[in-house]
Amino acid sequence: MKHYNYIFTGSGLSALMTVYEMVLSRKFEDKTILLIDENSKKTNDRTWCFWDENNLYHDIVSKKWSTALFADKNMTRELILEPYQYKMVKGLDFYTLVFHELYKHSNIHFVNQKVIDFQELGNHCVVKTNSEGSEESFTCNQIFNSIFIPEPIKNQAKYPFLHQHFIGWFIKSKEAVFNPDCAMFMDFSVEQKGNTRFMYVLPTSENEALIEYTLFSKDLLPKEEYETEIKNYIEKLGITNYELLEKEQGNIPMTSYEFWKQNSKNIINIGSAGGWTKASTGYTFKNTTKKSKSLVQFLQTETDFRKFHKKDKFWFYDLLFLDVLNRRNDLGSEVFSALFKKGKPSLIFRFLDEETSLWEDLQVIWKCPKGLFVRTMFGRIFKF
Repeated sequence: MKHYNYIFTGSGLSALMTVYEMVLSRKFEDKTILLIDENSKKTNDRTWCFWDENNLYHDIVSKKWSTALFADKNMTRELILEPYQYKMVKGLDFYTLVFHELYKHSNIHFVNQKVIDFQELGNHCVVKTNSEGSEESFTCNQIFNSIFIPEPIKNQAKYPFLHQHFIGWFIKSKEAVFNPDCAMFMDFSVEQKGNTRFMYVLPTSENEALIEYTLFSKDLLPKEEYETEIKNYIEKLGITNYELLEKEQGNIPMTSYEFWKQNSKNIINIGSAGGWTKASTGYTFKNTTKKSKSLVQFLQTETDFRKFHKKDKFWFYDLLFLDVLNRRNDLGSEVFSALFKKGKPSLIFRFLDEETSLWEDLQVIWKCPKGLFVRTMFGRIFKF
C-alpha cells in the first residue's frame, strides 16, 4: 500500500488548479502528491467563462468579448464591460496546460481509477479505488476531495439547494447572424414556465457560436426539452441551415450550505464539494482560482483543514438570493432584469467577485425588488 503526503480524490478544475498552484509556488517539491480520477481529462468536456480585468490564464483564453447583451421580453440592453472582458476557456486547453506542467515533476503521480471510499484513520487517511472490478488502497497524510456528495445537502432544510443546469450546442450556421464582438450574457425572453430560464450565446465568428439553454431551479428537465428550446431559439435567430459541431451538458450546485463543517483535520472538500462555486451565479472558474491560491497559502503555515473557511457578508447575500429563487423561482427573470436594466455592469461584476465595499453593495442590492427581498430576509432570520 503506497503512501503519499497528499491525495486528491478527483482531478477536476479545483484539484488541478490547486496542484498547479502548489507547483508554481515551489514550496511542495519535497511532498508526494497523487491525483486519482477515472476520467483522464483528454477531451474537451466543458467550457468555462469568467469576467476579468487582468490576464488570468491568458495563454488559453480562446475568445473574449468587451461588450455583452442582457435581454428580457421587454428590453435589450448593451452592457459595456470595461474594464472587464468576458472570457472563454475550453476544458481541453486548460487540461493540456496544467498536465504539461505537472508531468515535469516526479513527485506528482496519477491513477486513472474510480474512488469508491476515503476516510481519516487517526493520523493518516486511506483512499480505496476500483478499476475493472479490482480494488486498491492508498494511504496519505491528507486528502483533498472534490467528489460532490449531494445527500447531506438534500437531507437538510436550513439552506436551499438549487441547480444551474444546462445543455449547450456549438453550431456553425450558413447564415452570418452572430456578432463575434458581443456575447449574449442572459436572454430571458424565452418562456419562463414557472422557472428562471434564459439563453446564453457566445459567438466566436459571424457563423459560429455556443448556444446554451440554462435554468436556475430545483428540478432538472428531460434532455429533449433543453434541445427543443435550443432549436426554437436557433430558428428565432433566423438560422435555417447549420451544422452541430459539439454538445456540452452540465449541472452546477447552487447553495450556501456550510460545506466547511464537513472538513476534518486531514480531509478538506474542495470545488463544488467544498462550496467553491459562487452560490448565487454558479460561476466556478474565477472563484476556484481565488480559492486554490488561498488554500496553497494556507498549506504553507497550517495543517488543520478545519481552520480553512470564511463566512462573510457575501455568503449572506448569496443565501438571501437563493432563498428568493427557492421561494419564487418564477420571479428570477424580474430580479435579474431589475439588476441589469440600469445597473453599472462593472459594479455588478465587482459585487459578484466579492470585491465591493458596503456602500457599493447597497448600490447593487437597492436595485433588486425590495418587497420580495425584505419578506425573504425576515423568513431567513427565523431559520438561523
